[in-house]
Amino acid sequence: MSTSDQKPATSEESKRRGSREVATAPEPKELDALHTEFGDTEIADQVVEKVAGMAAREVAGVYAMGSAAGRAIAGISHSLSGQRRSVTGGVSIDKGERETAVDVSIVVEYGTSIVEIADNIRSSVIQGVEYATGLSVVEVNVQVTDVHLPGEDDDDSEDDNSGKLR
Repeated sequence: MSTSDQKPATSEESKRRGSREVATAPEPKELDALHTEFGDTEIADQVVEKVAGMAAREVAGVYAMGSAAGRAIAGISHSLSGQRRSVTGGVSIDKGERETAVDVSIVVEYGTSIVEIADNIRSSVIQGVEYATGLSVVEVNVQVTDVHLPGEDDDDSEDDNSGKLR
């Protein structure tokens, strides 16, 4: 059949043909700080955990990160190995391609407002992680595992490398 014998398409046929072409066309890439027209940036989970951990530790009233048991185990292993303590202790994340959720476990100083500390941790972690990584922080959950009382032995002293349990 030659092109001169071909009937012109009706408007309905043109619409159907156009919708098939649109449906098969690849979706345009959604661009943001981590996904540009020139390439993508991928951030490791441990990077987000470190940034969140540092941001949480900077909040006044946070005595330590993690649970008492976790800190004791970490203290023993760090004493034996001579390594510095990890800034990711007490922090876990659930990271996607563009968003992350952060869980923080802390010990607070006695006499401080837990509600205020939790709000300050949320603000600090959101600001720090979003600035450093470009990820959107969708939630920051804060779990208070203990209260440090005045005069209690300092289980987290980094100067004590004796390996003894107190």
